Order: sequence, then C-alpha cells, then structure tokens
Amino acid sequence: MLKFKGKLGIDDFYKVIFENQPIQIEDDVKERVEKSFNFLKEFSENKVIYGVNTGFGPMAQYKIKDSERIQLQYNLIRSHASGTGQPIAPIYVKAAMLARLNTLSLGHSGVHISVIELMAELINRDITPLIYEHGGVGASGDLVQLAHLALVLIGEGEVFYKGERLATKTVFEKENLNPISVELREGLALMNGTSVMTGIGIVNTIKTRSLLNWMTSCSAAINEIVKAYDDHLSFELNQSKKHIGQRKIAESMREHLKDSGLTRKREHHLYSKNEDVSVFKEKVQEYYSLRCVPQILGPVLDTLNSVETILIEEVNSANDNPIVDVDKKHVYHGGNFHGDYVSLEMDKLKTVVTKLSMLSERQLNYLLNARLNDMLPPFVNLGKLGLNFGMQGVQFTATSTTAENQTLSNPMYVHSIPNNNDNQDIVSMGTNAALMTKKVIENAHEVLAIELITIIQAIEYLKVQGQVSSKTKVMYDEIRNLVPIFTNDVIMYPYVNKVKEYIMNH
Repeated sequence: MLKFKGKLGIDDFYKVIFENQPIQIEDDVKERVEKSFNFLKEFSENKVIYGVNTGFGPMAQYKIKDSERIQLQYNLIRSHASGTGQPIAPIYVKAAMLARLNTLSLGHSGVHISVIELMAELINRDITPLIYEHGGVGASGDLVQLAHLALVLIGEGEVFYKGERLATKTVFEKENLNPISVELREGLALMNGTSVMTGIGIVNTIKTRSLLNWMTSCSAAINEIVKAYDDHLSFELNQSKKHIGQRKIAESMREHLKDSGLTRKREHHLYSKNEDVSVFKEKVQEYYSLRCVPQILGPVLDTLNSVETILIEEVNSANDNPIVDVDKKHVYHGGNFHGDYVSLEMDKLKTVVTKLSMLSERQLNYLLNARLNDMLPPFVNLGKLGLNFGMQGVQFTATSTTAENQTLSNPMYVHSIPNNNDNQDIVSMGTNAALMTKKVIENAHEVLAIELITIIQAIEYLKVQGQVSSKTKVMYDEIRNLVPIFTNDVIMYPYVNKVKEYIMNH
C-alpha cells in the first residue's frame, strides 16, 4: 500500500502503474483539500473568479448566474469530451490519473474531496477512463483528454474494466461507486492541467530507462563477440571526459564484461612484438558503433535523467488555473496549465531515443555484413548460403522502423497553431510530443529486438556460449527461451514481436 501524501517520485509511479500497488490517501491530504474547497467557496461568494462564476476561455467576460454555476461545470466537461483517434493505452491513462490526483491534492485547486477519493478508487480498482490520442494542444493543459477523465468522474463516458470497454455507469453500478459531487469548479480543475502529457511522459521515462539498459547490454555483448579491444571502455579513457552519462555507460559495460573470455587487451596484441608487420590483418580500432558507445549512449542517459527530474517537478506542481492560496487567502489567475516544460522534455527524450535506435541499427548492420565483421556469414545465416536467408528479411524492418523514428524525432515544441478564438495564441503541443515519444520508444524496442535475436544467432554460429561474460550468457538464455536456433528459414514476425514484448516488460 502506497501512503499517498501529495508528493510523488518516479518509484511511486512504477509501484502503482507497473506493480498495481494500491494507494491510500493520508488524512492530512484530505484536510488540505477540504480547507482549499471551503476557502474557495467562501472567497468566491462576492467576487469574480474565473471558471467559478464566469464562462471559459474567450467567453470569460460572461458572468454566470449563481443558479447556473453547477450546470456550467457539466457543460464544460461534456462539450470538451471530444477526443478522436486511437484510445490511449490504460497504463498511460493510469499514470495521467495519478498525476492529476497528485496536483489536485496539493490544495491549490479548490475541488470537492469526492474528486480525489473517487480518483483513488478508480486507480485502485483498475478502472481506466477511455481517453483518445487526438485532441490536446497542451496550452490550457490537456483540456480535451482530461475532459474524458472528468466525464467518467461524473458517471458518464466509457472505461476499460477487466479487459472490456464498458459504459461508466455500468461499471459504477457493479463496483458500487458514486460520481463526484460537482460544487464549485470541479470541471475546470480536472481539465485545466498538464497531467495527461506528464503521465505519458513519466511512463516514457520508465520505459526508456529499461530500453537503455538493454541497449547497453547489447553493446557490451557485440563488443565481446567480435573480440574488440577493451580500452575504449576503460576507466582512464572515459574519466578523461567530464560527462557523467558517458562515465556511467562505460562503467556499466565494464561491469558487464568483467568476466568475459573474449574481449582483448591492446597491450597483449598491439603494444609489443610487431616489428615485422607492415599491414595488420585485424582491425586496430573498431567501427564507431562499437567503439563510441559511451559517447553515444552517455547523452541518452544524461538527457533521460534531466527529463525525469523536470517531469517529477511538473507532477508535484499546481498546474491548473486559477491557483488557490489558502494561507494568503487569495486566488491567483495565470497560466500554470501551459505544457511547454513537458513538451520540450519529450522532444529531447524522443531525439535521444531515436539516436539509440540508430546505434542499434548500425550495430545490427555490422553483424549482418560479412565484409564489415569478417567473422560471420552474410546475414548471420546459419543455413545454406543462397538457399537460406538468415536475418536478411528482418533487417528491412529494422531499417524502416529506424527511418520512421528519424522523422518522428522532429520537434513538436516549436509547432504552435493559435486556436480558441486566439485566446490560446501560442500553445505547447505537449501531449502530441509525449505520444510521439511513446511511439519512438516502442519503435526502438522493435529495432533492439531484431539486434538481440541477431546477437544470439551470432553467438550460436561462433560457438562461444562458454566464453561470453556471465551477463551476456544470461541475456543469451533469456532470448534463446523465446527464439529457437534456426538454420532453415522460419516466419520471423512472431519471434520479433515476442522478443519486443519481453524487453518492453523486463
């Protein structure tokens, strides 16, 4: 049970989203939310407060009668539940719900206590609202996507429940749940924020960290099986550069290879007894895709760490409008809902993940091209050359998918189309950025899955299962359990998908 105190870290998201750990809202959080609600209710009685007794956006100049305040919130939710496209997968929606729950629990939103209580129940019972990919411009927050969440909280719309897509009303009846109590500004407070882009972004960082670990292991293994010299991974060489990411990647690869029987010491081969040699038959230095891994994956790690920091700051921030300050007994109007922080971080993340997929594709190409590696058959073909094709077919998939990543990595942060009668005259496109990053990460897992299968086939051909490092051997066994040795041609797509799914979940 995660004791929910209104402050979340990346580990908390992992526990709730991937381990299905239930949350329990602490009493001090409930007290904070109730104080905020009671203050706003009293404060707004004889004042004009945006979204409480005014219209929204460019229609804020219209004052709303007290008798129509509640209807205003329902109208906002229903009219903006207008998303289209593909449904967002439940784990990303669950992350968005957790992010929204957190910001509403800070006591700056003035929502009724029933909002955070019901949202916690939905998370704990694995009831996830139907939210579509299309609709967010990320300026007044994720208005359209969060409207679908708000729609469920008022007992309408649809949810995913036990693998089925059902009407919210049906599921609430089964689970004996009641809709939230709409009192002041529950519609606006739920919709006016960055929680969908942030929730998707946090899942993106978790999946990227796993992806980076697999890529680092693959890079170590490929250095190993081609019997590379190990000084490009040395502490001394990498310590001579100041970047933390580079040093950490090199350290991880050294740890991976510490008991390898295949990597070579330069001093054993090239630093002595070469007086009579005019042309070296073997490479003096490896290609960049093998030799420069710490310099290429180092920026990925550094970027991932900084992205994660910004997203956790966002999720622990009040990101709606207006902001209620109980201590100073005031309500402040502004633009905390604007998603530029998240949008920029997602663009950074998808750029480095694309570079990771490019590195994987180049390492794959090195293994498949016999003229480059000079030790493996073309396409790591364990069958009869000419008759059989080995990994030839799946290389096309890896190349195609990498090319898609290169196009998708163009930034969303600098794309702004004014809308909302020019009230939202510059927008973040943060949710689009987060969803595109999600796609880039999934694609990168696909490329890496193909490289992994190829590495396993290469180890099989070279018969070095007993010489590889213990960590490579574990990786070999894991993938070999999913993919058989194939000398004759087999249908490849089920194996690629199986390995992709495995590495995305381990």
